[in-house]
Amino acid sequence: MNTKSTCRALVDNKHRSAGKAMKKSIGLALCGLMLGAGANAATMKVDKGRSRIQVDAKATGHSFTGTLKDYTANVQGDASSLKPQAFELKWTFDNLKTGEKDRDEKMLEWLGGAKPAGSFTFTKTWDKGGQHYAMGNLTIHGVSKAISFPYTVQKDGDWVTIDGTATMDYTNFGLPIIRSMALMTVKPGLSIRFHLVGKI
Repeated sequence: MNTKSTCRALVDNKHRSAGKAMKKSIGLALCGLMLGAGANAATMKVDKGRSRIQVDAKATGHSFTGTLKDYTANVQGDASSLKPQAFELKWTFDNLKTGEKDRDEKMLEWLGGAKPAGSFTFTKTWDKGGQHYAMGNLTIHGVSKAISFPYTVQKDGDWVTIDGTATMDYTNFGLPIIRSMALMTVKPGLSIRFHLVGKI
C-alpha cells in the first residue's frame, strides 16, 4: 500500500470509529507528516565510472591500495537538504584489486576463500562542529561492527558527490594479523576512502 492510500485509510478509520471532527483532524495531521517526510526523498544513481571505493593498507616497508572494481549501491536522501536517508553498499572481495594477483589471491584465502562478501548499511547521521558524520554497520568475515566517519556532500545540478574516509581494524572482525614469511606484516588499521558520484 502506498503512502497516500495508507493516509486515506487512516483518516477513514479514525472517522468511522470515533465520528468526531477532532480525531479526523488528528488523522489528517499524521498524513501530512507522512507525506511531507517523503516529499523531497530522492534516489541517487551511482555512476561507477566516476566513483571510487578504495582501501589503503600499510605493511612492513611499504603501503598499497585496493580498489573495488564492482559493487551494488543503494543511496537515498533528501533532495533539498542532501541529508542521507538510506545507504547500502554490497560487494564481494574478489572485486577488490590491489595490483598484484598473488596478493589478491592470498587476501581471498585469508578471508575464507571463494568469494567472501562484505556490506555496509547506514544507520544514522549527525552534525558536529560544522562537519557531517555518518554511522553504519560494516559486515566482513561474518562479523558486523558499527563504524562512524565524517563525510561531505555536494550538488551540482542533478549530480551529487559524496566523499568520506572511515578507519577500521581488521582484527575486530575475527581476522588474524597478516604475515608473509614472518618478514612482512600488514598493519591492522585500514583506511576506507569513498568518492561516490551520481545523479538524482
